[in-house]
Amino acid sequence: MSPKYFKTLDGEKIPLPIFFPDATRAVIKTLDSMDIERSKTNGVLVNTYHLYKDLGKKVIKEQGGIKNFMNFHGGVISDSGGFQVMSLAKTLGGKVTDHAVTFKRAGEKKFTLTPEDSIEFQLVLKTDMVVVLDDFTPPNATYDQAKDSVERTLRWARRSKETFDKITKGKSAKPYILGVAQGGKYQDLRAYCTKELVKIGFDGIGYGGWPINDINQFDYESAKTIADNTPKNYFLYGLGIGKPQEIVELVKMGYNIFDCVLPTRDARHKRLYVYNADNISSININLPDFYSYFVPDKQKYYHDKSPVSTACDCLLCSHYSRSYLAHLFRNKEMTAGRLATIHNLRFYSILMEKLTELI
Repeated sequence: MSPKYFKTLDGEKIPLPIFFPDATRAVIKTLDSMDIERSKTNGVLVNTYHLYKDLGKKVIKEQGGIKNFMNFHGGVISDSGGFQVMSLAKTLGGKVTDHAVTFKRAGEKKFTLTPEDSIEFQLVLKTDMVVVLDDFTPPNATYDQAKDSVERTLRWARRSKETFDKITKGKSAKPYILGVAQGGKYQDLRAYCTKELVKIGFDGIGYGGWPINDINQFDYESAKTIADNTPKNYFLYGLGIGKPQEIVELVKMGYNIFDCVLPTRDARHKRLYVYNADNISSININLPDFYSYFVPDKQKYYHDKSPVSTACDCLLCSHYSRSYLAHLFRNKEMTAGRLATIHNLRFYSILMEKLTELI
């Protein structure tokens, strides 16, 4: 039976599916933790690489974990640093070996991260789900290169699980632990990686790597291959996947956890998500065009007294007009980014509510 809840270490049961916006350094830009909670966002994702490098274990231990540090009461997932293996180590002069990843950015000290380091730090963070370090398959990888990344991902996964089991042995409350399936566009490698991760034993499998295919469309084929080879009682996690229509399609496949920087980044760049409906109750996410974008920089919006959306009950839509938002953005006020971000997060929490009803 597929899981119905994401249970936190505090015992809270969060209905699935769930979307975790990226709070990379334990903060969503322009917001505080109260803003996040008031948008009815049930959880966030924090970044292991950045927090480990910027704060280290000592500060987090002194604060009693990341939730205490940011005064956030929802669910928290910590990623592994696996995306940075590709975005930083493989592209900016770092080094990836079977033992560890070495990051070397210009003007910064050399920084090394092993699978064991990643798990140990995530357990210090006291997040509700930890993710094993994986070797991100580059989107342009040949078959042999993709196979190498899969084998390294599996070796790291075994080491990560051993470290996790050793540290959490005898503890009554343990976070979930997620394995990440790599393999790029090669479906036999995707299936092999998923099956081997299941043998190691995890609480869920993540759709890892670049989710765009050769014709620049979402790679649903790889998503399905992973889902087809994952036990029904596992979580299925769309790592970094955030476009609303893609989330809807993946939920139909059985995926139930998502994270992405897209809605918060878009908000700061004047791109607000709006349901094509008159009110929340009339939203139909089965329609191919169930939402659109509102960009508040056209001259006509300076005179528009209506809310951004009548199918939203966020702070922005409940209290301010399109005209006022356009004015804030035009004058580069930080409040514009805050209100727009709150709105986009509420769009996603409404989407999760609708998906829960659909399931």
